Amino acid sequence: MADREFGKKLQSDRRALFISLRRFIRSQAVLKAMERVPRELFVPIADRANAYMDIALAIGEGQTISQPYIVALITEALRLQPTDRVLEVGAGSGYQAAVLAELVPDSKIVTVELIRSLAQRARETLGRNGYMNVIVEDATEILGCPERGPYEAIVVSAAVPSLSPSLIAQLTVGGRMVVPVGDRDQQELICVLRTGEGVSLRMLGPCRFVPLLGREAFPTSL
Repeated sequence: MADREFGKKLQSDRRALFISLRRFIRSQAVLKAMERVPRELFVPIADRANAYMDIALAIGEGQTISQPYIVALITEALRLQPTDRVLEVGAGSGYQAAVLAELVPDSKIVTVELIRSLAQRARETLGRNGYMNVIVEDATEILGCPERGPYEAIVVSAAVPSLSPSLIAQLTVGGRMVVPVGDRDQQELICVLRTGEGVSLRMLGPCRFVPLLGREAFPTSL
């Protein structure tokens, strides 16, 4: 596809995507943040023509970049403030972290990734595009990144079989976590609010994420 035609397609798809998102997402701050992030730079070159389709796309290593609607839904549910400290579990391409970074300019995003090649690629893409308030960490056996917490918000960008006590412990009181909970094939997206007495849950709808592997997650082999 010629560069001019490619550019026109991206612009057309982008307009259509945000028209669609505005039907479901009320937060103008979230929509504007997503408009500022060039999604095409976070997908493989071979798939860039599909960057603004409302679908998940493969990014290699069996992982995906989430559907834009799901990214918007997650981000809206977090109700972020500019100074909130945010943790993401599962950096992937770095796209979700970039959207989060747009909303917390006075703070830091910590995003952890198990697959070293993806972590390095996300680190390079985020740095190249000016997201200096995002810290990409290589995941360890400890879920999350407690040494940099606690956090006002946590995003888990991969499916878990149940709510993680370790991640809840990394939330401040009043902190929010959005996490897909279920089996390997289908999950429910849940918004968790940590309170002084425990947690309260709000269901956001069905979803499908790749599984998170390791402790408090899915086993690495079936």
